[in-house]
Amino acid sequence: MYTPADSKKGGTMTKIAALALFITTSVFAQNQPPARLVSPEVGADNRVTFRFRDPNAKEVLLTLEGTKPVPMQKDDQGVWALTTDPLQPDFYGYSFTADGVGLIDPYNPLMKPNLLNTQSMVHVPGAGLPWEVGDVPHGKIDHHFYRSGVVGDQRDYYVYTPPAYDPKAKQTYPVLYLLHGFSDDASGWTAVGRANVILDNLIAQGKAQPMIVVMTLGYGAPEIVTAGVGGFSNQELRKRNFDKFTDALLTEVLPQVESSYRVKKDRESRAIAGLSMGGAESLLTGLNHLDQFAWVGAFSSGGISEDFNSQFPTLDSKANSKLRLLWVACGTEDRLIDINRKFREWLKSKDVAHTDIETPGMHTWMVWRRNLADYASLLFHK
Repeated sequence: MYTPADSKKGGTMTKIAALALFITTSVFAQNQPPARLVSPEVGADNRVTFRFRDPNAKEVLLTLEGTKPVPMQKDDQGVWALTTDPLQPDFYGYSFTADGVGLIDPYNPLMKPNLLNTQSMVHVPGAGLPWEVGDVPHGKIDHHFYRSGVVGDQRDYYVYTPPAYDPKAKQTYPVLYLLHGFSDDASGWTAVGRANVILDNLIAQGKAQPMIVVMTLGYGAPEIVTAGVGGFSNQELRKRNFDKFTDALLTEVLPQVESSYRVKKDRESRAIAGLSMGGAESLLTGLNHLDQFAWVGAFSSGGISEDFNSQFPTLDSKANSKLRLLWVACGTEDRLIDINRKFREWLKSKDVAHTDIETPGMHTWMVWRRNLADYASLLFHK
């Protein structure tokens, strides 16, 4: 039989249950991870908002490729944010620095790989640009590994083959050896530089000859990476890095490529180009081996010294009969513009024909993607 005592008891139990539910819900809410941030957020006007959650940080800076670090502002939820001015369409590397500690964006899966300073990347799209994936036939990228007897380590290289490439067909293709910069790895030109996308678009538009592109690891002395940028001040280490790279390229990578792919094997069908350290390697390898390469390009080259006579001992006006193109480019705001201008003046003093290219920009991939698009369109024309 239900009695008033039971009613009183039931009311007490209801209150206890409600209190327990409130406590459980509160604890559950406290233990829930904070809502996922949207970062980066690209607006229709090409302004980009970056967000980073760190309630305990005293200062958070945003470093965007091509700019100096800028302070972010924190809200009452502990979220730091910054919205840029409109950005030119491109891919930009960026990172956060929280109280002196460099960090990637935990909410962004798009990465800019690097052996010393991995960053996140933001894509500001722009229709029709060479590095935007288009509705065109696409080439293929192969990844190869081998043991280097020259350097004494395991290393890799990537090979881009154009859309029409058929390993069983008789058609052969010219080859561009495309070199990355200091602190990049062999994936730099595909993962960040978007070389395969650029070539797909140029070939589809008839702006570039169908070609094979070989992108190999650029360190003849890998210890130069662990030494950091300061490793380039060690002349012996720098020279060993360049010399062994050239040796590995010519005696290991090039023969492997020519035995595995349907490539033309004459010097008129070989080009070499690279950025920064890879630009120096392109000059040193290409200009000192004109029996192997007729097309040489350097984008913001860094690592050569001002003693050009000793680095290019045989280069003079006789090279003009062998060089189809010597293309030397650098951004006007790049710290390496001075050495590049001095090198071009030296080329003039030797009566070596070359093309001078100066464009706005710093030591960034935004400059080098455009360099590749321009340089590749000039290659292998009759």
